[in-house]
Amino acid sequence: MSETVIKFNNVTKTYKLFKSDKKRLLYTFCKKIKYQEKRAVDNVSFEVKKGESVALFGKNGAGKSTILKMITGVAFPTSGTIEVNGRVSALLELTSGFDPEFTGRENIYLKGQLLGIKNQEIKELEQEIIDFAELEEYIDQPVRTYSSGMKARLGFSINVNIRPEILIVDEALSVGDEEFKNKCTTKVNEIISKDNVTLLFVTHSVEMAREFCKRGIVMEKGKLKYDGSIDEAIEKYEKTVKKK
Repeated sequence: MSETVIKFNNVTKTYKLFKSDKKRLLYTFCKKIKYQEKRAVDNVSFEVKKGESVALFGKNGAGKSTILKMITGVAFPTSGTIEVNGRVSALLELTSGFDPEFTGRENIYLKGQLLGIKNQEIKELEQEIIDFAELEEYIDQPVRTYSSGMKARLGFSINVNIRPEILIVDEALSVGDEEFKNKCTTKVNEIISKDNVTLLFVTHSVEMAREFCKRGIVMEKGKLKYDGSIDEAIEKYEKTVKKK
């Protein structure tokens, strides 16, 4: 049996919604301030095995982003337990963690450190990251001088070249022009096939999901509605999209 690398056990995540930032601040000091509760993820359980490629489907507000945030440690469950075993690389906010005053090269080390990678390992991967991002002549310029596309390419390159064990992709394959998009797609295919990397792929593109994944999970209003074959998951997801 393959090793389980992601496990959700009866996970619920509830957010407190306030009418204003002022009321949110006041709640810190006075618990009598009224708020509404939003259950973003509702009693969800699933496991992902090492080397699996799983597509996560759902309309906006279905709970997908909250699940990703909990896997990456940005958010924590209100109840239930989550286990994540392995180095996680998340292609979510590609430019998060960059210092605009640092050069591209310096930001490679900064982002690597934020991901818990030692400087020696970053040094070994440095040129590979620069080459993939196609930023050779700009790599020693401050990131504040980069276009949004250049920053996204650098962020993508760092995340796919750090030898992740778990790769989370959230619509990040739309980076750059058509040639670079194809390069990104090829790279993701390469690392999940050669390195036995686990992929959790969040997308609205069913064709792209079919290309990468054999299994699909469908979320609707915070609840897990289906977990199984990719073709049936797509069919279930498309039915939720048609609902008013």
